Parts: sequence; C-alpha cells; structure tokens
Amino acid sequence: MRWTRSRRGTAKWRPRTPREARLEVARGAASDALLPALDQTRTVGLVTLPGAFVGMLLAGASPLMAGAVQVFVLIALLAVEAISVALTVDLVGRGRLHREAVPGRRTKAQPAVTGG
Repeated sequence: MRWTRSRRGTAKWRPRTPREARLEVARGAASDALLPALDQTRTVGLVTLPGAFVGMLLAGASPLMAGAVQVFVLIALLAVEAISVALTVDLVGRGRLHREAVPGRRTKAQPAVTGG
C-alpha cells in the first residue's frame, strides 16, 4: 500500500494491487468474525457450565482434570476458528473466494441504469 495525495491535499492510504484492496476490506470482517468466539470463551464458567467439564465430573474425574480438558477444548475451538478465518481471508485476497452477484441487486460499483 502507499500514501497518495488527493487534489485537496489530503493523504489517503491506497492499495497498489487488487489483492491489497480485497485484503483491506476482508481484514475488518475477519476481526469481527472472531468476536463471538472470544466472548464465549471469556464467559465460560461464569454463565454456563461447559459440557466437557460437567461430563467429566459426572464420569468421576477430578475437578482439576475436568478443568484442564475444558481449557483444552476452548483453546482448540479458538484455534480452529482463527485458522478458518485466516484461510478465508487468504482465499479472498487471492480472489479464489468471492460472492456471486445477485440478479437485481445493486452495489456501489454498479449504479442504477435509468431508462431514456
């Protein structure tokens, strides 16, 4: 990316390649996509009792072992979600993953056509 100056003298950060432009849009959505998982991980045990923890306690495991398994499960879920978001952002950046245009739906790049 590079800084460019507009006619009014204001500096703007502009992408050099189509990949950089796609990544600039996708990164914000990627960070927003991880928020629910982070919120869930943060509140586990405060609001709900996690399934792995309760299941191990009912099976006769020690609370320490049940807690360790639950922490492992939460870390594994966060890791999988982070990897999937990173892979999705990479595929969007490469142009391999994109949304198909919906007929009749306008975007900013496609202004309305007026009859005349």
